[in-house]
Amino acid sequence: MSLRRPAKNQPEIFEFSSSSLEEANKIVSKYPKGKQQSAVMALLYIAQKQNDNWIPLVAMKYIAKFLDMPYIKVYEVATFYSMYNLSPVGKYFVQVCTTTPCMIRGANKLVEACKEKISDKENELSNNKSCSWMEVECLGACVNAPMMQINNDYYEDLDKEKTLEIFDKILKGEEPKPGSYRGRLNTEPENNRKTLMDVKNA
Repeated sequence: MSLRRPAKNQPEIFEFSSSSLEEANKIVSKYPKGKQQSAVMALLYIAQKQNDNWIPLVAMKYIAKFLDMPYIKVYEVATFYSMYNLSPVGKYFVQVCTTTPCMIRGANKLVEACKEKISDKENELSNNKSCSWMEVECLGACVNAPMMQINNDYYEDLDKEKTLEIFDKILKGEEPKPGSYRGRLNTEPENNRKTLMDVKNA
């Protein structure tokens, strides 16, 4: 696992908005008395969602105080799990799977699209600061390879042309439709459903 470091430029102030505070209190209330610190992962996610998809150090300190736990423990959780972004990633965070199933189905073409449309390097914001990208390990959608994740949505059965079209939309602030880009429903076969009986009678 590569070392994950917080961003150099950090805001000085953070606190939950009214809606985030309501959500955080609701989550914490579900834990038994004395076990509220177990809500740390959920609260980090709330902070990330509120703060343009990344978690500054001051938010970790805020959560530590909120849950009455040592700051270092919140920091350890945030820096260990890759689902928490430690620096700005933009409104749209693109994660391209380049593990074997996706790679042999053309994931390198998706990476080319990222470099052409977003930035030459991973973890670098686009010119309009709206998005960034990175290569990741398996995202668990091997049947629909190659694929990528944008924020919380999966985009599957891609090629370079379709990926460029998706990037054109997000760079304009539009929301592309997630799912298969070859018209498949979930992970069904591309040429209609088949069963062993169908093969036997063929």
